[in-house]
Amino acid sequence: MRKIAILGSTGSIGTQAIDVALRHSDRFEVTALVAHSSSEKLFEQVRLVHPKIAALTIEPKEIPEDIKNSCQWMFGSNVLLDVVRACDADDVLVSVVGVVGLAAVMETLKCGKRVLLANKEPLVAGGELVTALSREKNLPLLPVDSEHSAIFQCLQGAQGNAPERLILTASGGPFRTWQKEDIYLARKEQALKHPNWVMGRKITIDSASMMNKALEVIEARWLFDMPAEKIDVLIHPQSVIHSMVEFADGAVMAQLGTPDMRLPILYAMSWPQRLETGGKRLDFETMNALTFEKPDMDRFPGLRLAYDALKAGGTMSAVLNGANEVAVDAFLHDRIRFGQIAQLVEETMLSIPVIASPTLEQVFECDLAARAKANELLSSSRFAV
Repeated sequence: MRKIAILGSTGSIGTQAIDVALRHSDRFEVTALVAHSSSEKLFEQVRLVHPKIAALTIEPKEIPEDIKNSCQWMFGSNVLLDVVRACDADDVLVSVVGVVGLAAVMETLKCGKRVLLANKEPLVAGGELVTALSREKNLPLLPVDSEHSAIFQCLQGAQGNAPERLILTASGGPFRTWQKEDIYLARKEQALKHPNWVMGRKITIDSASMMNKALEVIEARWLFDMPAEKIDVLIHPQSVIHSMVEFADGAVMAQLGTPDMRLPILYAMSWPQRLETGGKRLDFETMNALTFEKPDMDRFPGLRLAYDALKAGGTMSAVLNGANEVAVDAFLHDRIRFGQIAQLVEETMLSIPVIASPTLEQVFECDLAARAKANELLSSSRFAV
């Protein structure tokens, strides 16, 4: 029986993690649930899994009587760290949105608990710090993203065959076949219609701009200790092959599956064992084709920025991430056009000096500086809609 705390329990990953935990209730106990502000949804989850701790960043007006005394309640802006320290858990699933996940990941490792990582920003913003602490504590970072989980699974079969190239697959999003001029003017409702996955608004916009793949390239660099020049991206619209690894002897291993996040979630939860997800199986007889395309970095410049950030090193990836969060929020609030997301990120990156080997505090300072600069740029006339 493994005990698990879920940070971001009311989001897509968190709800599916609860689903697979309940499916294997003889193997997993959910001991803590943390949400930002979705109190009603959290109340239902508390009724469902009976955690020892439930927490919200934003305190609700009241707690329903039937669950008021069923667990310990925690509230406040520091609740992620408070729960990590207080919870009785072997594993902490970090599925919150944004750079706030970095401190939670670092605290989880400091507390000697395994990290199940669904939050991109910790490795993007603080990859060097996170991986160093992971090695120091001799604790694995278990990826939940479908692409990184696929690579992780392929590497389990390496048997001494050195990996030479990581190939991250991408669906291409809703604008895969669009012209550059049309992508630039894409509307919010169009960008939020992902062809294969159901996700939160921020990551869906990132997928449409391919910025999510940019973040995944940076993640892969740290998660698998692989230089940027050996990490490739390949457009694969069917989302059947979730990623691949090319080995020294020329063999390529791929992980295939239906677009169902329960598989990588459960694999991280149960590793090194495998458990059944209950999801739909692949039907090869109904597949007409599996196709692949080279990504167009002219139409999707956000992807190029990942390699620029890794080349610059230090805090540049944190700057990229902070600026992107501001840019996506601005787009979702109709302040900029879709095509201006990458433009705003790039201009911010060009404006913030790099710190080569930052402390955790310096990472957060650069994140704040990037956000301030991005917001300053937003107020200029050339970013007006």
